[in-house]
Amino acid sequence: MISSKGRVVMISGANRGIGLAIARNLYTAGFFLSLGVRNKDSMPNIDEWDEKKVMISKYDAIDKNTHTDWVNSTINQYGKIDALVNNAGIYESVSVSDEKDNEEALDLMWSVNVKAPLSMTRLSLPYLRKSIAGRIINVASLAGKAVFDDGVGYSMTKFAAVALSHATRHGGWDDGVRCTALCPGYVATDLTRSVESMPFEEMTSPEDLAELVKTVLCLSNSASVAELVVNCRPDIVG
Repeated sequence: MISSKGRVVMISGANRGIGLAIARNLYTAGFFLSLGVRNKDSMPNIDEWDEKKVMISKYDAIDKNTHTDWVNSTINQYGKIDALVNNAGIYESVSVSDEKDNEEALDLMWSVNVKAPLSMTRLSLPYLRKSIAGRIINVASLAGKAVFDDGVGYSMTKFAAVALSHATRHGGWDDGVRCTALCPGYVATDLTRSVESMPFEEMTSPEDLAELVKTVLCLSNSASVAELVVNCRPDIVG
């Protein structure tokens, strides 16, 4: 196992849901955090964070300038990067049977769910290689492992996020960089409150996912977890 002491973790979309749960868990565990959010004022209970252990930067998935600025700010404050959690993502309804032209929604999902994590991976890799035990976790989805309906757009991007994870694992392996695709089913966040097919209280809790993320970050280089599938119901996958 690898100690959390002194290790620096970047987390995108850290102001709510899964990202916020991960940030809180890792903060308690002793990690130093660099949190990327679209609106810095949206971080809850920000006054309770130790400013020496937590920094907050603007991160907009579709604005690559914020990607570069976030990485540079992290290096300026901490001098290193040990892990990256690509958590920020969106869902837009794009199905095979759509009669309307919704290329804009599809393009937006590709930009946020796939191209942005790739951009962040490329920018952080030089520093993760220096860590000797660099870690990347891409928060994908169970929809990136199996398609349950004709919602093709979201699943396409999440399948791609899983592919990105495997390519990253190969690309960084010799330098100690390990990459994991985290693929949860329904998670109890604000984004799933309107879901009618699954009771909200029976969905996976963000806190459980955060605990798994912490575990993966602390595993040794000889215990690589390529994919982590988490489900709250007995689907074929998970």
